Amino acid sequence: MTDETAPAGFERGNDYLNEVLADPEIAADVAKIRDEMREMDRLYAENLAMIRRASDLTQVQLAAKLGVGQAVVSRLERHHDMLLSTLADYLHATGAEQPRIVAVLNGMEVELNLDQFRGARSA
Repeated sequence: MTDETAPAGFERGNDYLNEVLADPEIAADVAKIRDEMREMDRLYAENLAMIRRASDLTQVQLAAKLGVGQAVVSRLERHHDMLLSTLADYLHATGAEQPRIVAVLNGMEVELNLDQFRGARSA
């Protein structure tokens, strides 16, 4: 769709974004958020890699245990979002037993056993 064929009142998303980002304050805020997101992704990946290294495994060795290629493990360690069943499989492949996630809600610890998600895919 060109500007000539666009309906009245239509504004191209990139044009609007460029206009908003022309404001130095907004551009600085967006840059800061992007930097924070990159750092969060790096920390997430580093945490999974630390678990793998604590098990004295390379990505290739872990990949063999998971039945996937090394590139898959690399992507898992860099990816910011993962299914709980995939996380459970990853942790078990490192030798972890009874992996859990613990959250504190209203002062009480609530535990989520990741093993319950491993069989859910085949059910």
